Amino acid sequence: MLIYACSSSHGFGHAARDAAVLQQLRQLRPDWTLVMSSAIEPSFLTTLLNDQAILQRRCRWDVGVIQADALASDPAATLHALAQLDEDLPDLLRREVDWIRSWREPTLLLADVPPAAAQLANALDAPLVWMSNFGWDDIYRPFGEAFLDHVERARSAYASGLFLLRCPFDLPMDWGLEEQSLGLVCSEPRPLPLKLIDSLRASDRPWVQVGFGGMGLRLSAQLFAHWPDLGFLMAEPVHPNDRDVLEQVPNLMLLPKGLRPLDAFPYCVRHLGKPGFSTFSEAMALDVGLHVVERHGFAEVDALLAGLKNHGRHRLLSRWQLETGDWQLDQPLEVPKEPPLPANGALQAAACLIELAERHAD
Repeated sequence: MLIYACSSSHGFGHAARDAAVLQQLRQLRPDWTLVMSSAIEPSFLTTLLNDQAILQRRCRWDVGVIQADALASDPAATLHALAQLDEDLPDLLRREVDWIRSWREPTLLLADVPPAAAQLANALDAPLVWMSNFGWDDIYRPFGEAFLDHVERARSAYASGLFLLRCPFDLPMDWGLEEQSLGLVCSEPRPLPLKLIDSLRASDRPWVQVGFGGMGLRLSAQLFAHWPDLGFLMAEPVHPNDRDVLEQVPNLMLLPKGLRPLDAFPYCVRHLGKPGFSTFSEAMALDVGLHVVERHGFAEVDALLAGLKNHGRHRLLSRWQLETGDWQLDQPLEVPKEPPLPANGALQAAACLIELAERHAD
């Protein structure tokens, strides 16, 4: 059996949750061929998957939303990128159809959540399972009339699927499909290097992780001086020139390359960043408090924030508060309205995929 995952290239969050599901599939069906197909940087995918037996295919299946920065969308640039994608897809589809057929194995497609996966499934006559907390139809609709064609094409593609694995923090996704709701979809932390563990434990400061996704967000190094009693952890900065400046901040430590932010969460009390599915899932699974900066122009955000208020310890910040250092890290966290969500979504998804794949292989 071959499971081919078409993962959105919109951001690292889709890749993180898809990798979590493939890891669970690897445990449950070690003899199956598993493929991660994405335009995300291969070295980052390798870090996420942590398994050379899970194959990678360099493919851009969707555009998502082009972002002006980590907190703002650019609809005009998105529309231009969608037109370019339409030109590129026929060659990509021909290439991947030929590659998948060369394996001569029964195939199931998992898509999170590029509409073009429906064309691939149709060409292969293979079952298609969607997994997401939104569809691009939900995201593009508020952008106005210029996006109507893309909204309708996406809805038509989604309706052609076999099944929907519905992630938490979800938008309607009313595609008329049989579905299963999932718990939090995330991987588990891996052990940190012993030297790093010693450094974290040697500090008398509580640790706060700062992260704004794959694009990153440039913050003035002076802002960390507002919080001398706290230690901050950040991934390698997106802008290489920032590294020398950040390394001089006395209460900031940069995580070594090859580590996921998730791996450092067990040593953190809070996280400062933007609304994001994978960050929310990982932090909630490990009971890390979330300080979340407002984001506009992306319909998923309202669903994420509703889920945060219901299930996660949190504080909400404006962008002005972020940029002035008013991060409220000395304030108590807001208590969620409802119990925590289970953190078994990746295992649930893998079990459902196995059932569907085996059923349709017969």
